[in-house]
Amino acid sequence: MNPYLLVVILGIVEGITEFLPVSSTGHMILVENFINSPYVTKGFMDNFLIIVQLGAILSVVLYFWKDIHPFVKSKEIFVERLNLWSKIIVGVLPAAILGLLFDDYITEFFLGNTKIVATTLIIYGIIFCFIEDKIKRVKVIDNIKNIPYSLAIIIGFFQCLAMIPGTSRSGATIIGSLLLGLSKGVAAEFSFFLAIPTMIGATLLKLIKNGVNFTPLEWQLLGIGFFISFIVAFGIIKWFMGYIKTRTFKLFGIYRIVLGILVLLFLN
Repeated sequence: MNPYLLVVILGIVEGITEFLPVSSTGHMILVENFINSPYVTKGFMDNFLIIVQLGAILSVVLYFWKDIHPFVKSKEIFVERLNLWSKIIVGVLPAAILGLLFDDYITEFFLGNTKIVATTLIIYGIIFCFIEDKIKRVKVIDNIKNIPYSLAIIIGFFQCLAMIPGTSRSGATIIGSLLLGLSKGVAAEFSFFLAIPTMIGATLLKLIKNGVNFTPLEWQLLGIGFFISFIVAFGIIKWFMGYIKTRTFKLFGIYRIVLGILVLLFLN
């Protein structure tokens, strides 16, 4: 396949799946396996699968800018924002530490393994089908500023589950948040906010380890994938925040289970 068309497809897939609880990395691994291009190296694609997510993450910054930026005149609001970002940093610590320790191991043994992707798709799909009934019995935190630091770091450990492809970073953090008593809207928002430093850190780690010795063609491909994922993800965030106000997560659970079964049948 033409490399430009490949990164366009991957950029669209990343933009759609990064913030939905269906696993963006898992989907891109599956797409790459299905439409592999001889014009790009495996090393480049391993970097691309991480770096392209930064485009989607920047869409979060833009979408929630008015809620997260520190450039406010009110001291009270500034303190609230500082408190929020303190909790985000606390929530990111588990992934930062484990990512530094086990990044090479994860890349070697998990990245690209379609059987693992299929298994995690199915397991978390089942969880999403039943979690709604569970959270009805849990006290709800319906404002993001009411999340205590103790819960922020526990949610951060849930995020670490997404180091296994097919899990879904947003899916793992949303499941953890719901079980800990956050409302669906707050769970989604906090998941999005955790993504900002998490994915920026993951991208920097890849660049530091692998360098930036990309060819002119590879820089073009990175730029195209980055831009497309940014545009698509922005629209998805807006849709998803409206969707969860009136709908359950069961549809995503069913989708994950069906996709996981299809992967086991046809890609293994």
